Amino acid sequence: MSTPQNNAQRLTVDVLVSGGGIAGMIAAAAFGASGFKTLMVDPTPPVTVGTAAGSDLRSTAFLRPARDLFERIGIWSVLEPYATPLEALRVVDTVGADGTPSEVRAERQFEGTETGNEPFGWNFLNWMIRRELAAVLPTIHNTQTRYGTGFKSMLTRTGEALVTLTDGTQVAAKLVIAADGRGSPVREAAGIGVKTTHYGQKSLSFTTFHDLPHNNVSTEIYREGGPFTMVPLADIDGRHASAVVWMNSGPRAVDLLNMAVPAFNAAMTERSAGLFGALELASHRGIFPIITQLADRLAAERVAVIAEAAHVLPPIGAQGLNTSLNDLAQLLDLACQTPASLGDRTMLDTYAKARHRDIAARAFVVDKFNRVVRSDTGILNSIRLMGLKAVHDIKPVRMGVMRAGLGPLT
Repeated sequence: MSTPQNNAQRLTVDVLVSGGGIAGMIAAAAFGASGFKTLMVDPTPPVTVGTAAGSDLRSTAFLRPARDLFERIGIWSVLEPYATPLEALRVVDTVGADGTPSEVRAERQFEGTETGNEPFGWNFLNWMIRRELAAVLPTIHNTQTRYGTGFKSMLTRTGEALVTLTDGTQVAAKLVIAADGRGSPVREAAGIGVKTTHYGQKSLSFTTFHDLPHNNVSTEIYREGGPFTMVPLADIDGRHASAVVWMNSGPRAVDLLNMAVPAFNAAMTERSAGLFGALELASHRGIFPIITQLADRLAAERVAVIAEAAHVLPPIGAQGLNTSLNDLAQLLDLACQTPASLGDRTMLDTYAKARHRDIAARAFVVDKFNRVVRSDTGILNSIRLMGLKAVHDIKPVRMGVMRAGLGPLT
């Protein structure tokens, strides 16, 4: 899986990808498959077993543009066997307090076939994506990976970046891609700051069994504290299963994280408004802080900032990783259009300008939406209910929202 390490080594590549998460792995696959000599580094090997410590229990719904990118670079055939199609999105508005049954006030369903003769997207468990990508990366021509080795420092100049890795290796690259997360060391080395918004929320991520089938419909159930989202998975051992993201205030999320399993099963069954019958925990629970974080700039000399190094959004509407892949697709398009200009100022300025508006618009919408749906005030609850009905029941609005969710805002 990894390239042998040599502390005295000096390498020359076209593209250095810092970060071996899902976005970094896909970036390495994309540039390597497109003919660019690519090296991906990450200080930590991917966790590729769902029951292992540190396993990422979240799921990702890859929307149609992501699938198109995967087909373009030849990895969709590897991922598709593990995909659960998302035929529709059901949004349910409820009211209620902890420990009491949720009362459904309204529900609406958005059908994928309204915007094309195929699903909205395809859902995967994150640890499973990492497993499959880690296996396929060594088979992609022009692509090398180094796990256990990370970014240490960088010197950039007009023609290239000279990066020193933690094992002492020096890498000369025309383009350095910062895909190394919200605390990105490459972004910091490039002198790019961030603006962060804290909501006092955390999300729980886990897999659940449920009595009633999901019928390949993703269901978002809104109540104060934040949404309870059930994203369909393939049956597990003959039982209906979904991946869940459950947003709450920080203290409530911690209480739920530490709650005994029988009490937790009862709490999530109640929070799901009984729409799937009884729910039963099918994995351990992960917990993540909810923030919005935006990089001040998306590019510096010989550096492109993508994915969570560029933007972190609350987990609403499958916008997080799909927005990251929009970054990658834009950067890859520019590189393939003029390979001789890889990583130069014109290319990176064009990338930053093209992605800034879309990222800013999505961050604004998700931020405002999160503030409304988490509220327990009567006025905002009424706005949430009226907004759901208006977005669905007025066809031009419904179609516009669905198209905006599927691709970059132009």
